[in-house]
Amino acid sequence: MADSPHSFRFDCGATWLNLLATRGRTFSSHPIERLDSAERLAEWLGVSELAPHRGPTHADLERTWRLRECLRVLALATTQDRTPPDEAVAELGDFLAADDPVELTGGDRLRRSSPTTVGEALVRIARQAADHLTGTDRAGLKVCPEDDCRGVFTDPAGRRRWCPSPSCASRGRVRAHRARRAAP
Repeated sequence: MADSPHSFRFDCGATWLNLLATRGRTFSSHPIERLDSAERLAEWLGVSELAPHRGPTHADLERTWRLRECLRVLALATTQDRTPPDEAVAELGDFLAADDPVELTGGDRLRRSSPTTVGEALVRIARQAADHLTGTDRAGLKVCPEDDCRGVFTDPAGRRRWCPSPSCASRGRVRAHRARRAAP
């Protein structure tokens, strides 16, 4: 069921951006919550290679939602060249202050140790977002122009107009076509 609105998206360009995509049509009157249970969070973390040794609880799910919405505010501020809200900066700082012991292992490829808890997984996501939002890669971030989506994604080549969601591109193209046909 890849076409289901509740399917996870892993096409935004980075794990932290994929976390933002766990809530679809965020700015519509009917947003789609893809992380609607601790089990779904466990599934998303597994696919993101961040499965913790201890499974997520409802409190972990709520903390994940908090990080996601904090990062959304900071990403939109960054892409729109606005000053980030102090509250969001402080909240991201709280996530970054948590400990995340990391060990690297070899084998078939270089790997990081699995996080012990969901909190450690969230620290890794927060760290990735902070590095992306404060480094030169931030110039490659774009926001989908669809009012109900406004999903953030990477576009280093600068050629994408819409987020990777096919529905956003379709709606945008249809709207543009209708506008051209209606023009005198």
